[in-house]
Amino acid sequence: MSLHVVAELRALPEHQDRLRTALEAMIEPSLAERDCLSYQPFADPNDPTHMVVVEEWTGAEALEEHFTTPHFRHIAGVLDGILAEPMIIRRLIAE
Repeated sequence: MSLHVVAELRALPEHQDRLRTALEAMIEPSLAERDCLSYQPFADPNDPTHMVVVEEWTGAEALEEHFTTPHFRHIAGVLDGILAEPMIIRRLIAE
């Protein structure tokens, strides 16, 4: 059983490029984590301030471990200053 995560983020208009750059910078280190099966940010073609990240992890423990990594802690600090609203995170289990 794996855990899928869908995270929705909306940047302040003046920070939309910074959001895209920050999420793209998370791809390589996240995929390098042992229990990360996929990590892909997507841009909304109708709203450049809106992005969605779709991730797959081996389980909830793997995701919790991800939250403690230096690259996640770094982006969390960046997001605090550029998001227009709180991030929405949905956790879905594939059975």
